Amino acid sequence: MHVKPILMMGGSGAIGRLSAETLRSLYPGVPLVLAGRDLGKAQAAADELGNADAVTLDPSAEDLGLGDRTIGAVAVFYADNRLAGLRFARARSLPHLNISSGVFEIAPEIATYMHRPEAGAVVLGYEWLVGATTVPTLELAKSFHRVDSIKIGALVDEEDGGGPAVAEDFERLSRMMPAALTLRGGTYIWRAGDDAEARFRAIDGTEIKASGFSSIDVAGLAAATGATDVQFNLATGLSSTRRRGGPKSTEIIIELSGEGRDGQTLLTRHAVFHPGGAAPLTALGVATILERLTGLDGRDPASPGLYFPYQLLDPVTYLNRLEAAGGAVVELDRL
Repeated sequence: MHVKPILMMGGSGAIGRLSAETLRSLYPGVPLVLAGRDLGKAQAAADELGNADAVTLDPSAEDLGLGDRTIGAVAVFYADNRLAGLRFARARSLPHLNISSGVFEIAPEIATYMHRPEAGAVVLGYEWLVGATTVPTLELAKSFHRVDSIKIGALVDEEDGGGPAVAEDFERLSRMMPAALTLRGGTYIWRAGDDAEARFRAIDGTEIKASGFSSIDVAGLAAATGATDVQFNLATGLSSTRRRGGPKSTEIIIELSGEGRDGQTLLTRHAVFHPGGAAPLTALGVATILERLTGLDGRDPASPGLYFPYQLLDPVTYLNRLEAAGGAVVELDRL
């Protein structure tokens, strides 16, 4: 299948480049356009990938400085405060994926989408690690008749930097919104101060001190499951693998409670694990979403609409690829 080139804004950065490499491994022939502030760095990445061009963009120009260059989809890996990539995509009726905005920064993107909802698919790609939390959680929720509570604990290894753009994102999000969006008793609240402090146990059982984090996963999971209590907590520290003397990894603890199919109270506790850390898990989600947006998977490209990542990610495909990368969704002891 012929697919038009995918524009990756920030494609020569740590996450963007890894996403490009992941997509290239799945589809060797897909053409890419890597945009970066440093043209030399972008060109080096393009040369290494092959079948890729390097460009610098003009975010103030309607055409981003690309002229009449053909583009098939747009993916953004940094805080695009001008909405330059989104406006470009809407003008050309292209699908758009952004993974860097915070839950409190989405109003301009939604407003832009609502102005022309027919112009193409827009993916709110800032779920934690782009679907790594929601896809497994929703699969696990299928064993419940009713889900009442969802508690997510994400552990990022302190050696898992993810590159300058990721550091900038975390600094910006922490500075602008220290309170954590949470659903409690069916009411959305903002946890702050002592109320935002939390603890969860890592894969190896170690108790981890965490803080509430405003992830869009909270809103998506609440809407998808009907749960009345949803919270997301984030911690940085030693991952379970590094505590055992191994390399860094990333882990996401998922605790569900509610009523099982047998009518009895059901409590489950699982972990999403990836041995490479947060970046390759993010890249897996990005590549699989771009595959769906462009029709690389052999189906018609995704229809125009506003999507969470989990609405585009096929769970079987996603979890199989997670396993192939050495990751897993593992059942943990209930506490």
